[in-house]
Amino acid sequence: MHQQALEKGLRKDSMQAKPKDQYGILRVLRLAYPERKRLAWGFVFLAIGSGMLLLYPQIIKHMIDEALQSGKTSELRATAGLVLGIFLLQSLAGALRYYLFTTAGERIVADLRETLYRAILRQEIAFFDARRTGELMSRLSADATVLQNAVSVNISMLMRNLGAAIGGLILLVYTSPVLALALLAAIPPLALGTASFGRKIRSISRHVQDALAETATIAEEAISGIRTVRAFAQEEGEARRYRSAVDTYWTSARERIRFIALFTGGASFLGYLAIVGVMYYGGYLVMSRQMTIGDLTTFILYTLTVAVSVATLGSLWTDFMAATGAGRRLFEILDRQPDIQAGGRQLPEVSGRLSFEDVRFRYPSRPELEVLTDLRFTLEPGEMVALVGPSGGGKSTIASLIPRFYDPTSGVIALDGQDMKSLDPSWLRTQIGLVSQDPVLMSTTIAANIRYGRHDADEAALYKVAREAHAHEFIEKFPQGYETLVGERGVQLSGGQRQRIAIARAMLKDPKILILDEATSALDAESEHLVKEALDRLMKGRTTLVIAHRLSTVRHAHRVLVVEGGRIVQEGTHDSLMQDREGVYYRLVYLQTLALQA
Repeated sequence: MHQQALEKGLRKDSMQAKPKDQYGILRVLRLAYPERKRLAWGFVFLAIGSGMLLLYPQIIKHMIDEALQSGKTSELRATAGLVLGIFLLQSLAGALRYYLFTTAGERIVADLRETLYRAILRQEIAFFDARRTGELMSRLSADATVLQNAVSVNISMLMRNLGAAIGGLILLVYTSPVLALALLAAIPPLALGTASFGRKIRSISRHVQDALAETATIAEEAISGIRTVRAFAQEEGEARRYRSAVDTYWTSARERIRFIALFTGGASFLGYLAIVGVMYYGGYLVMSRQMTIGDLTTFILYTLTVAVSVATLGSLWTDFMAATGAGRRLFEILDRQPDIQAGGRQLPEVSGRLSFEDVRFRYPSRPELEVLTDLRFTLEPGEMVALVGPSGGGKSTIASLIPRFYDPTSGVIALDGQDMKSLDPSWLRTQIGLVSQDPVLMSTTIAANIRYGRHDADEAALYKVAREAHAHEFIEKFPQGYETLVGERGVQLSGGQRQRIAIARAMLKDPKILILDEATSALDAESEHLVKEALDRLMKGRTTLVIAHRLSTVRHAHRVLVVEGGRIVQEGTHDSLMQDREGVYYRLVYLQTLALQA
């Protein structure tokens, strides 16, 4: 319910926010909308606490001007008890206010992180090509945390101090209009300074968050690639790279701290200057009997309340400016519409006919380079077609276009005669299975990884596909069996074991179209034999596109497509292509044969 309310509010903001406030402070504050009931109660206790804060100086005035002069201990005791009761009520109200606003903030930031995570997962693959993992992780953690206080505790402090400042000013005028007028002279320069410093701090805060994201990116790259770092003895080099990023962050953070310190010091001095002026002129008024000591004490207490409140408001303004800097990056992701949109048609039945019609493609991150040019071929239902060719020719790119990781720059890719762009991408991907050279497993159990293809599969189906993939035997040897944790990216399993789990995962998914991206190229002979048997079972009755270099796979293909420079330069069976001794395919086979004999 919280999540739906937050997403509704964010969509509303996306449609209604004016350009000048597209990423501004008002939109940051709107994040609090789903927690409005909890925050409303927080405001009730805030009002009680603020009221007590403004009431106690009047009791102090009574104590000085009447209770002390009366000489009656009982009246003094009653007045002191009343002040104590006010402070107790204020403390209770403050505790409840803090609890309500803080829990609301935690709920808001938790929902915000989930909404942001969903928005990230919705983006097309090209979005991730242009951004690093560490940067996105920083948005989920650091930027969301910056917003947390802005939409909860800082709202509480803003309203509390704003109420205290306004109420205190009214009571200052009531107590002594002459002194209040002198005090108000300090507010205009303070307001101008707050606005000027706020704009500067907002700009610096964006740089601070960007620098913090860079440190997270570098750390994530080094830790996730620790084997490469260790293999090349680059621990010290990575440490220096991280140190450099930390220094950049430190420089930006220090600049922000310097500006905040200057602003805070200047605002404090103005406040103290006003207090000194009040004490001097107020003392003169007391000496000339134009004011009582109680009135002066009350006025000074209200002056302190107003001064502290205004200074806190200035500090909160800098926090809100930092929050808008962090919010800008979050809202840019939340508002971004993926190039490949969800929704579309779902075919009632899928035979598995796949066709490329005059397809051209450029990666969005490298638009100057055309990777595929005028590509035209068809895979018939149940047909096994092998893609071969030199590295960098476009084979893996073709495989990426089939599940719509990308859309072609021009031309049409059709499933059963229907343009894939008209089909629901999520539904389309349920019809396609992918087994790659280095399959990625989630850092959970073996059973969960196999069920990644179909979460509702029962144990019988799980064991069946594991046996067919030649995975059941080695899984049963683990002490925890199917509940064995595979580690990050499956690091606790061998390459052959990961490959067979990936095949079992694809079998459980039961796709109509299968893509094998060099699925056996990195395995030893024994593992390759087992994986090949599993793949043979997986390919039965499915339209299969195989990207492979090894002849053991290519020989059995119905057709072989030779891809070079983004074009299909040859097509035929293995035997027919071998007859063309001037062709690319013959050269590739010849070079592979030489390599095996060496």
